[in-house]
Amino acid sequence: MFFSQHFRRYTATTIFTVFCSAPLLLLGQDLPKAPQAQLFTLTPAPGFFTEPAIAVNPANPQQVVGVFQDNVHADYSQDAGHTWHPAENVDPKNYKVSGDVSVAFDNLGHAFVCYIAFDKLGTFNYWAHGATRNGIFVRRSLDGGKTWEAEHNPVAEQTSSPGIPFEDKPWIVADNTKSRYAGNLYVGWTRWTLTDSQIVLSRSTDDGKTWSPPVEIDAHPGLPRDDNGTAEGFAGVVGPDGKLYAIWSQDDEIMLTTSRDGGKTFSHARPIIHTAPIMFAIQTLERANGFPQIAIDPKTKRLYVTWSDYRNGDLDVFLATSGDGGKHWEAPVRANNDPVHNGAEQFFQWLAVDPTDGSIDVVFYDRRGDPANRKQIVVLARSTDGGHSFSNYAWTDEPFEAGGVFFGDYSGIAAYAGRVYGIWTEKPVPALEVKTKPDEGKDAKEKETKPQPRGTIVKIGTADFSVAEHPK
Repeated sequence: MFFSQHFRRYTATTIFTVFCSAPLLLLGQDLPKAPQAQLFTLTPAPGFFTEPAIAVNPANPQQVVGVFQDNVHADYSQDAGHTWHPAENVDPKNYKVSGDVSVAFDNLGHAFVCYIAFDKLGTFNYWAHGATRNGIFVRRSLDGGKTWEAEHNPVAEQTSSPGIPFEDKPWIVADNTKSRYAGNLYVGWTRWTLTDSQIVLSRSTDDGKTWSPPVEIDAHPGLPRDDNGTAEGFAGVVGPDGKLYAIWSQDDEIMLTTSRDGGKTFSHARPIIHTAPIMFAIQTLERANGFPQIAIDPKTKRLYVTWSDYRNGDLDVFLATSGDGGKHWEAPVRANNDPVHNGAEQFFQWLAVDPTDGSIDVVFYDRRGDPANRKQIVVLARSTDGGHSFSNYAWTDEPFEAGGVFFGDYSGIAAYAGRVYGIWTEKPVPALEVKTKPDEGKDAKEKETKPQPRGTIVKIGTADFSVAEHPK
């Protein structure tokens, strides 16, 4: 969701690598390091960088693409995440602003980045009021994210005229199965109108070149303002038989609808999981959310849904499972394993299921190490027993505070063959600068906080459980 009031484009991207070798101290509570963990910073200096996503090419797992806003940026790896490189010319040049990015690989190994583009937002939180031209677009890469085609393809585009809707927060899903719908691409999003919010979906059957007219898939529209009561947070996954599962949040419920005919028609949307309010304010952040994600184990066909809410007073990350195609759901399990009601917030989660072994990986921000509940690290939760229990690992060890800048609405994660890739936003910790006091001799020194450019950075973390779980 696009909240930033400032927009800049950073054309130069450099990468540096930090190996997680220092002892982990979490202010009184230790977590084990993620195995074989590495951290990569994709942005050379702080800026308006948020809302990242990441995907692995199942046809060639050496290829991984991470994307983020704003405007649209992409970095790629062709060695399973050991090195990263910036891609050029990913953002559209015919709109002032672009973002809300997602990324997917299809069954041909082509990468697709999906994003919104617009010139200006409408009224604050009431995006359709005063909306000008805007739309949702897809751009394709045929070489694993290294280069991107010059022209993007519109999924839905609005020209400036009174009363137009505002298209927001899309997510792209690829059918990588061997079903009759293999190769289909789906994009679902929230369509804001002056009177309501709708979940709509468009599909492509020609490798993302053209897209069907969007169809509304919700049971009923939500409220027209970007707050609780809206229909928002689309996520989707395709089962091994080509069945599309689509979820979103609405009225303190996670809603589910399915399509068995390649996205042509959908079942009547119904609530599957009751939540506490899915949008909330937390200390240092005026707004966060617990929008849901859905994933599937292609071997067992077991479905998993994650979200976060404050049913326990503080925010926790939850996972629910279904073994019968979404008809029935087991009681939620906490992915974060700190004590219940300890006041620590865990939020901005994202979910991935490794298609090779069915392991479940969840990334989130975690404040359990800060008694003041202001600073967080990035934690990876992992389940190898079908979501019944989770181990927690520290992906970062230097707590940072998220505040004073736009921090986005979500993080991202992907997994394949035991390698896990997380992508998230951080606010850099101000560096200490040592200065010599001129009036006390050349050996007299003091430490001062060095001024830090305002903004955020985007990082990727990798972990390798194939080594941890199958040592030589």
